[in-house]
Parts: sequence; C-alpha cells; structure tokens
Amino acid sequence: MGTETKSQTTTAQKFQALILDIFFGIYFVVTLHRVFYYQVLLSLRKLPPVTVEIVLLYIGIGTILGLALFFLNASPGKLIFRQLPDVPWKKAVAEHFLWIIGVLTIATGWVVTRVSILDFFSQEGLAGAKRIFSALLSPEWSILPQALLAIVETIYLALMATLFALPVAFILSFFTARNLMRQSPITLGIYTVLRVLVNFTRSIEPLIWAIIFTVWVGIGPFAGTLALMVHTIASLTKLYSEQIENVDPGPIEAIEATGAHPMQVIWFAVVPQIVLPFLSFTIYRWDINVRMATIIGLVGGGGIGTLLMQYQGLAQWHEVGLLVLIIAIVVWIMDYLSARIREALV
Repeated sequence: MGTETKSQTTTAQKFQALILDIFFGIYFVVTLHRVFYYQVLLSLRKLPPVTVEIVLLYIGIGTILGLALFFLNASPGKLIFRQLPDVPWKKAVAEHFLWIIGVLTIATGWVVTRVSILDFFSQEGLAGAKRIFSALLSPEWSILPQALLAIVETIYLALMATLFALPVAFILSFFTARNLMRQSPITLGIYTVLRVLVNFTRSIEPLIWAIIFTVWVGIGPFAGTLALMVHTIASLTKLYSEQIENVDPGPIEAIEATGAHPMQVIWFAVVPQIVLPFLSFTIYRWDINVRMATIIGLVGGGGIGTLLMQYQGLAQWHEVGLLVLIIAIVVWIMDYLSARIREALV
C-alpha cells in the first residue's frame, strides 16, 4: 500500500512538473518577445496588438520548449520537485533556465511598471514632494472635531462588520473543515462547494465590495460595513476552518466511540479546542478591518476615508495631514491593544 501511494505521488509530481515546464516555456516566449524584443531592443512605446494567431504561436512555441526540457530531463519543474537525474549538465540547464526566467520577470516588472529613477529624483518632482510633505507636517487643527467624529465612525464601522460576520463565519467554518466533512460523498460535496465559494469571495478585495454596495445601498458607512462584512466572513471562515482541521483527533475519536451524535462530537470535542484561537483570530480581524475601513472610504464606504478623499481631491494638504496623523495614531493604538489581548488569550 505504501509503495502504491508513493508511486501515485511520484506520477502526480511528474505531471505537475510537466505543467510547470509548459508554463515556463510559454512565459519565456511571451516575455522575451513582447518585453525584451519590442520594448528593450526596439524601444517601442506602443506594442503591436495581440491577435489570436500570435497567441497560438506563443502557446505552440512555449509548449514545444517546455516539452523539450521535460523529456530531455533538463526540466525546471523536475528540479523544483526534486525529480531531476543527478546529471551535471541537465541540472545546469534547468538551473540556468530558472535564473533566466527570474531575470526576465524582474525586467518585465521594471518595464510594465515604468520605473523611472530620473523622474523620481527630478527637480520638479522633488519640489512637489517637498511642498506636499511640508503641508502634511503642518496639520490644519480646525477640522479636528470633524476628523474625530469620522474616525469614531470608522472604528464602529469595522466593529459592526466584524460582529455581523462572526456568527456566519463560525457556522460556515465547520462545513468547510475537511476533517469533519469527509464522512460521505454528500458532505464532501458540500465542503467543496462552500470552500470554492469562500475562496472566491475572499479573492475579491473589500474595495471592490465597497463599490458594489455603494451602488446597492448608497454611499455611506452602511455600504462600508457590508463590504467589510462579506470579506470578513470569507477570511474568518478560512482561518476558523484551518484551526478546526488542526485539532487533536483524540477527543473526537473518544466521543465518537461512545456513539454520540455528530453535533455532540463537535460541541464537546472540537469547540473546547478552538475557542481561544477563534477569539484571537476575531480580534486580529477587527484590527485589520479598522485599517481597511480607512481605505474603503475612498470609494464612498463612509468613515474617515471619505473625508480624506474629499480634502485630497481639493488639494487641501494641511487637512489631509491631520487626517493621516489621526489614522496613524488610531491604527497604532488598535495594533497595540490587539497584540496585548491576543497574547493574553494564547
């Protein structure tokens, strides 16, 4: 049985290595042609359009290159999965190809993001930066009452989002824990569907959710609360379920041996082991939500972020300086309190 499992693992790793080699091959061809040739050698500002024929050509050449590396046993994928034969030249080819991929990636990032050291240190740019930082370091204290009300709204926005998300995430976490849902094909199917849904929801940033909810319920803190709530449900569900999957199986097996109902097993064997980690995760998430609440305000999600966006749009940098100072102080205090509480719980 052990030999068969090992053989299956090796076959799976070989397949994964093949997929990696094909990906590396296509990536190499695309970056070499679109970035190095067009933008570095020819210094073109505007790239030629990408047609279906060019895409198919990239895929074809890249696949051939990947297959060649794989079947010649000079495979970067096999090197990553430690399946490469101990032949010096083959290992050297795989290592050098990975180095080339790494250098091309950095070069592509440099070109795509249009990094310019000259612009960064230009006289005009430095003068503008000096003007803004001078204003930021001399806050306009007359808007302090308005700013304090906005930061209080931000803190409560984050708090309500966390509280609304907590019971939903708690319940979902048991249905997305593999060790509790693998008993039958039906429960495993429920686990798979919920896990995919949670991962999809978590992959959408709160900023996007805030845009959606500002259209749905209008601009204001309620939209921000809903946006943070949705993302918090997904994030806490993942953290909670992973904690459930790592519980000690001994108590579970002992209570199951008594013929207890599955709900009794969860309540008496699982819940006592996860209470403190769950509290720690929840407090940490509230801390994160306070930070996020300042950002979603930029798209109309309420709180101090909305105020910040208004003054920034009017180029009133002294007012922006005060808001930034208040945000920094509150985030620091929240971070300190969160850390102390979590240390006390663990």
